[in-house]
Amino acid sequence: MKIAKKIFVVLLALSAIFGASCKNKKANDTLVIGATPVPHVQLLELVKDDLAAQGVKLEIREMTDYVILNDALEQGELFANFDQHIPYLESTNADKGYHLANAGGIHIEPFALYSKKYASLEAIPEKAKIAIPNDPTNGGRALLLLQSAGLIKLNPKAGITATPLDIQENPKNFHFVEADAASLPRTLNDVDAAAINGNYALPAGLSAKKDGLFVEGADSPYVNVIAVKKGNETDPRIVALVKALQSQKVRDWISETYPNGEVVAAF
Repeated sequence: MKIAKKIFVVLLALSAIFGASCKNKKANDTLVIGATPVPHVQLLELVKDDLAAQGVKLEIREMTDYVILNDALEQGELFANFDQHIPYLESTNADKGYHLANAGGIHIEPFALYSKKYASLEAIPEKAKIAIPNDPTNGGRALLLLQSAGLIKLNPKAGITATPLDIQENPKNFHFVEADAASLPRTLNDVDAAAINGNYALPAGLSAKKDGLFVEGADSPYVNVIAVKKGNETDPRIVALVKALQSQKVRDWISETYPNGEVVAAF
């Protein structure tokens, strides 16, 4: 009886160890990633089964706020996120002392100026209200877009984090309204025009090519990336994810789904 009891205890211990090992393996194979809905979640869903075939379970958490996504990544609630371009990532690190890194560039969402009141840049009147994002990098991106369109002139030293205070020439005396990037499509009825990020324009039914009064050039430096904490760029799950997203399958899907250039592959 004593021998049988000892064997039973040993078997229980081995079972516990094996179970814990399996549980840890399952946890380690799960990649928790936060992403904004369009096109980021779409792209992740596209490669989800491909990653599963490699033993990587992709757990996608859909969010809409850039700030929350980076906070969650820094605090370890997410292992990666997919929602931001490189200048925004770098700005977050500089402003908050975060430790985020670019694990791979995937696509560009051309930024554009939209209006429900006017059909051309020339038609925008004197003292018009122009809405732009209120975060430093996207606000600066909007002002650079307006400068490229010939509507304003910025201080050359301002760079990608320009603010309305850096405007040196404003011939039509535009009034700039700064608002949360996600809310900008909803402001179109209340302003004369708005500079809107692609990932917020798309869900609102706005096409940069069809509806934009002026669209960012294809040489845009604002590539959307997979972001991780520094040091995790070479994690096998991240390497597999980036490789899947930089595939011909994804390139073809982007071309077919966004034939008007609302999303452009950057690999």
